[in-house]
Amino acid sequence: MTKLNSQLTEAPVSNEVSTCGKFCVVGAGTSGLAVAKNFLQAGVPFDCLEREDALGGNWCYGKPASSIYRSTHLISSKRLTEYTDFPMPEHFPEYPSHDLVFEYLTSYADHFGLHQHIQYGTPVARISRANSGNWLVELENGEVRAYRGVVIANGHNWDPRLPKFPGQFDGTALHSSEYKTPDVLAGKRVLVVGAGNSGCDIAVESATNARKTFHSMRRGYHYLPKFYRGYPMDTVGEFMLRMRVPLWLRRVLARRVMNIMLGAPEQIGLPKPDHQLFETHPIINSQLAYHVGHGDISIKPDIQELCGDDVLFTDGSREQVDVIVYATGFKITFPFIDRAELNWKGNRPDLYLNVFHPSHDDLFVAGLIQPDSGQWGLVDCQAKLIAAYVTGLDAGRESAHWFQHHKQTRRAKLNRGIDYVRSPRHLLEVEHFSYRKELERLIKRLS
Repeated sequence: MTKLNSQLTEAPVSNEVSTCGKFCVVGAGTSGLAVAKNFLQAGVPFDCLEREDALGGNWCYGKPASSIYRSTHLISSKRLTEYTDFPMPEHFPEYPSHDLVFEYLTSYADHFGLHQHIQYGTPVARISRANSGNWLVELENGEVRAYRGVVIANGHNWDPRLPKFPGQFDGTALHSSEYKTPDVLAGKRVLVVGAGNSGCDIAVESATNARKTFHSMRRGYHYLPKFYRGYPMDTVGEFMLRMRVPLWLRRVLARRVMNIMLGAPEQIGLPKPDHQLFETHPIINSQLAYHVGHGDISIKPDIQELCGDDVLFTDGSREQVDVIVYATGFKITFPFIDRAELNWKGNRPDLYLNVFHPSHDDLFVAGLIQPDSGQWGLVDCQAKLIAAYVTGLDAGRESAHWFQHHKQTRRAKLNRGIDYVRSPRHLLEVEHFSYRKELERLIKRLS
């Protein structure tokens, strides 16, 4: 049963606009589009509210809400990224650019007739529970709407996480979300902090534009090439998962491929990993090792202190630096709703499958995952399950009432036996194959 929060203050009744039992979908990025499509197909009335004047969210390059840069391509292959019922065109390359991704998302909205359900230029300021049981959605223009339910789908890669180091840096410092083109790096001595996929990509771009590039890493990582014998690396991994190859053997085979294609990290000047393969979010990069091996990128440990024009590292080395790019990830932030409403525990919402509130039946979060492969197909499955649950409750189906109890009492295992390194980077990490199978199993039961 849904729990009402009587402590939240309702908006003035005079400002409230009834929305006739609709759901409010927040955001028209990749997750919001998936929810909109599945709600439309299931006959669930909704409004999709998008703050920008275009769809795409993070993939709408140049918009304030977008954190991608001009050279951004997919990290996962098109076949393991695309929506479940709308394949990317055959003529797309295996790793499409952001321009092609935006074209694909626009085609998706065209194909399923989503545009008429998206209200552009409609930023949400506040979401709160009304005493009547509805959700009050206050827009930035002051309008307040009463909705039956809410699906938060605005993404979690937008609020930069910036590390704090002693001292002061006198040069240019920016987060990877602010980085757009290599002009800011040209002819400079550049330090990239963080060894995730964005950090490695920016370091590679810096290597061909900057005067000198340093790359600071807290630990060593395993690096997978983008292709193996012409096949995208993640499709090779997917084949092994479908063949039920055990984890230990997948590690052996993947390590062999890495050693053949790139060599062991420590052989080419990269730090030796301090964890087993797959225990961190996969880094897919074929060029970092090349530039490190050619001396274009100098690997550094963590920063100890910022010293004006210099940076002191934990190994005692010191380098003059003009520009620091912090590729240090994002905080999980939903500023328009109280954390208590999201069952917040520790550093993240505690939701079943990262989607379902244990006690609310009218509040969902879509896309709150960090999978080890493509995401949009997984979010499509999340949205299918949300739609099946909502319609099942409305129809009084026994399967929906079973799931209502199930999400209150069960904790989903999202790692398939993998012990992820404890870090903010892995707060939302899921093993995509078993996660997708669980979503598909529940969709079948609720449908």
